Amino acid sequence: MYQVYLFFSYICTQKHLTTNKQTKMKLLKTICAALLLTCLTTGLKAQDYTKYYQNLPVELKKVTAPVIPDNTVTLTEAGGVGDGVTLNTEAFQKGISKLKKLGGGHLVVPAGVWLTGPIMLKDNIDLHLDKNAIIFFSPDKRLFVDSSNPEKVYPAIRASKSKNISITGEGIIDGNGAQWRPVKRDKVSTVEWNMFQDIGGVERQDGKLWYPWDVKAGYPNIADTPENQEKKRADLIRLTECENVLIQGVTVQNSPRFHVHPCYCKNVIIDGVTVRCPWNAQNGDAIDLSDCNVAIIVNCTVDAGDDGLCMKSGKNKPNAPANGCEDILIEQNTVYHAHGGFVIGSESIGGMQRIIVRDNRFCGTDTGLRFKSNIGRGGHCEDIFISNIVMTDIKDEAIVFQCDYLDRPAGRDVPAQPTPATQENVPDFQGIHITAVTCRGCNTAIRAKGTPRANCVHDIDITNSTFIYNKVATDIDKATAKLTLTNVNLVENKMN
Repeated sequence: MYQVYLFFSYICTQKHLTTNKQTKMKLLKTICAALLLTCLTTGLKAQDYTKYYQNLPVELKKVTAPVIPDNTVTLTEAGGVGDGVTLNTEAFQKGISKLKKLGGGHLVVPAGVWLTGPIMLKDNIDLHLDKNAIIFFSPDKRLFVDSSNPEKVYPAIRASKSKNISITGEGIIDGNGAQWRPVKRDKVSTVEWNMFQDIGGVERQDGKLWYPWDVKAGYPNIADTPENQEKKRADLIRLTECENVLIQGVTVQNSPRFHVHPCYCKNVIIDGVTVRCPWNAQNGDAIDLSDCNVAIIVNCTVDAGDDGLCMKSGKNKPNAPANGCEDILIEQNTVYHAHGGFVIGSESIGGMQRIIVRDNRFCGTDTGLRFKSNIGRGGHCEDIFISNIVMTDIKDEAIVFQCDYLDRPAGRDVPAQPTPATQENVPDFQGIHITAVTCRGCNTAIRAKGTPRANCVHDIDITNSTFIYNKVATDIDKATAKLTLTNVNLVENKMN
């Protein structure tokens, strides 16, 4: 900005220019906008992700950053007011529509608290948050109801079948998830429980479960029961069937459900993103790649209520840019609380291959490396290479393979486990190579169990690793899980 001031001063001293106050301010505004645009576009174009693709154990297709046109609109220019009170849903829509007419560009969210309903991104749009910008999603659930289908709720930020989408900057995106999520009594202190009750809500299951229902703030419910309203929870950022995606630098927190969730997307970059929510947030997954091809997750920090860095794959979706999870690199990330640091599953129907996870650290997760699925939810997973992982204070297993995983939604009955002989989509974890893992503190170092007559876990090798465990070194069902351990040091923690 000092350089801008010097340039502005020089321009205004030239005798051929009008120097009245109004003209000076217009000129300064033009110069500042130009400088901001230069910073934004230079930052995006300067990213070279090829540097991460060195010394790979298997060749991966490489990501490329999306190209965003050199146009900018600030949210205030679109009528936005960042006072934390004014609803800015229309301002976001106007700003994006204006940029769309220009062929795309950067919608800049300046410092302030920007209360809003759902935001829909379009082709060639970058949503850029200044450092002191907070996008705060309204507690009024009615704003998120899909008008064409009242049974569905929009994600807070969404895009569908779009190309060149980015969310960048240093600001915060807050999903206001406490207005949506149920809370289990055994996961909170008495002080926290009383705080939830102060919101309003109702208790179920003899006081074991709380729902944000009939809240005291007066916002109406959008379903006929607390349980049915809970089923409508949506993700904070969900991008579906998109190509050329960049999410960079922002903090994403307090989602009603999953936080960052690209689905059936191709060429995805998630770089330097912070994800945070309470450790007990129901279904509070941090970063999930669902059926994504050619993707990279680097330099991210996670502290979440469910899975940390998670790969999922559902049924094949014809004509989508991607199916299954392929050509994915996950590197230089930190996961604090999560159900698992790196996770595959529970859905792997579309299959997974060529996934590299290296140079990551997990501190305080429930499990470290977690492979979970079940009959009816499984698929073929191979060519997965995991290396140079450091872990501390892992609550349960450092490494676990589980083929009888059952989802347990709050307040809902768990379905009966399917029978292998009558089900399709059997899990098949094979060709998974894990090396150079150091873990200090876990109840069980390695646990693995497949499914009888299904051959779910085989051709897994773990090498050159050390595990300091508290209770159990290995719990491997040799009848259903075939693991090879080479130069694996298992040390009991007698000081714990």
